[in-house]
Amino acid sequence: MPTDIHPHLIEAHTPESRAEFGVDNPSAPILPGAWLGMLGGGQLGRMFTHAAQAMGYKVCVLDPDQDSPAGAVADRHLCATYTDEAALAEMARLCQAVSTEFENVPSMSLDRLEQLGAYVAPRGHCVSIAQNRIGEKKFFAACAERTGVPPAPHWVIQHDADIDQIPAHLLPGILKTARMGYDGKGQARVASRDDARAAWNAMQHVPCVLEQKLPLAYEVSVLAARGADGATVTWPLAENVHRDGILFSTVMPSRQVSDDIAQRARNAAAIIAGEMGYVGVLCIEFFVLTDGSLVANEMAPRPHNSGHITMDVCETSQFEQQVRAMARLPLGSTRQHSAGKMLNLLGDVWYEYGLEREPAWDQVVAQAGAKLHLYGKSDARPGRKMGHVNCVGASADDASRAFDAALEVLHIAR
Repeated sequence: MPTDIHPHLIEAHTPESRAEFGVDNPSAPILPGAWLGMLGGGQLGRMFTHAAQAMGYKVCVLDPDQDSPAGAVADRHLCATYTDEAALAEMARLCQAVSTEFENVPSMSLDRLEQLGAYVAPRGHCVSIAQNRIGEKKFFAACAERTGVPPAPHWVIQHDADIDQIPAHLLPGILKTARMGYDGKGQARVASRDDARAAWNAMQHVPCVLEQKLPLAYEVSVLAARGADGATVTWPLAENVHRDGILFSTVMPSRQVSDDIAQRARNAAAIIAGEMGYVGVLCIEFFVLTDGSLVANEMAPRPHNSGHITMDVCETSQFEQQVRAMARLPLGSTRQHSAGKMLNLLGDVWYEYGLEREPAWDQVVAQAGAKLHLYGKSDARPGRKMGHVNCVGASADDASRAFDAALEVLHIAR
């Protein structure tokens, strides 16, 4: 797709204006009025853009989709591939800081933006760790001495012989592609080496990780934010429920987790962010096992679906925090002021008896505490993330009542 830049619309920064915004000082804050860049035009980029604009920044989005959710609301949209040299150069010239909204953006594009003079947060090497499950597992294992939280027992499969050598105790397990798997995609449950071989053949022999199937009690995620000065904050633990590999709901704070596990998980997330030299918002998912032990599952170098609840129940949302971190502003308080439960809205909600219709949003928002967030996607498809409802209350029971009412209105099974 050709680059759509419109150079005549781009404001040049004079030396005086660059000094005013703190651009040429690598430790100075980048003040409102400056331009921030976002690689990726999905819903996370859209919510980032709203947060940045509310704080007085201008936002430039680079995404190849001319109808991307973030591109539709950004001040500028560079419609080009993520490796387009002209688009990267234009973004680096315009924007004082750049971030990413999804981990599968080429890390070399982040490196290139840094070479071109933009402040990039998180840096390319941090994103590259999260792009490959093999590297991610190695990194979690290397951090385990400090965090006390290991990754799930696993086995790397890159050759036929690796399947023959799978340790028996790792079966049954889950075979996952090393790259590009998300929302349950690129995964297969296997009970034997023969199952693993058949699944690996179906995955076209791409590098994979076999994870031991663990006795899972529940899953939690920790959102952490780390500034360029090393200051780190974490939000209360979010407890997640998945359906068909896609996040269904999130409760914050977790109603099951003990204070000890919560503190261990938050400390581990802060340590992992520090070990990477990370700057920005980072989400790390943990498994809590039936024996009470904690296992690091995976991480996302960006705001996360499970952090959407922070938009309505915390002093600082994950998206405002992303702005603060990349602009080198002081990080905001993560104090939770209300109980909350998030309902993920998939395209399935738009269909009833095989017919497409607009959901009864008026009835959803009529519920006390229901906060509707839609992503501006015109094409509702089953399994596609279209929005979310944050259900807020003075107590967890209040939030749950609003959540249950939304389920009923939207005809979603409990």
